[in-house]
Amino acid sequence: MIEHLYLKSESMAKLRVFTSFSGYDSQCMALDRLGIYYELTGWSEIDRYAIQAHNAVYPQWSDRNYGDICNIDWKDVPDFDLFTYSSPCQDFSAAGLQKGGRKGSGTRSSLLWECERAIEAKRPKYLLMENVAALVSSKFIKLFNKWQNTLENYGYTNYAKVLNAKDYGVPQNR
Repeated sequence: MIEHLYLKSESMAKLRVFTSFSGYDSQCMALDRLGIYYELTGWSEIDRYAIQAHNAVYPQWSDRNYGDICNIDWKDVPDFDLFTYSSPCQDFSAAGLQKGGRKGSGTRSSLLWECERAIEAKRPKYLLMENVAALVSSKFIKLFNKWQNTLENYGYTNYAKVLNAKDYGVPQNR
């Protein structure tokens, strides 16, 4: 069963969204494709080419990049309902060095734990995490479970599933 949230009118409340590790913001593209009425209250990206791409696609929100997630003072960020985070996957990926993402390890994938600061400070209604399937492999499942436990301690209910892009009209088998 697939459930979708559709907001049909501008008279209805906008879903307030913050995307981290935004890239060109495929999360916003998904919301657009689903017809969900939202406002991007902020985004976090440091790669200059990704920022250029983001600003080309969403010029109306070019001034809302908070930059490095490690340096965001979440008190200065407007509240949001949905927090998306697609933290770097290189240290989980089978194609990478598989250094992992243990909290405080300094790996790129350990930036996942910076999201905890945002979640703790803002307590958004919804969280959406996207990462590689290797995150739930036998090598990293303990870390993934620790992350889920962290979210449960904040009062969230977790739903996790490995999806393949090819099953959703994307020309990739991953």
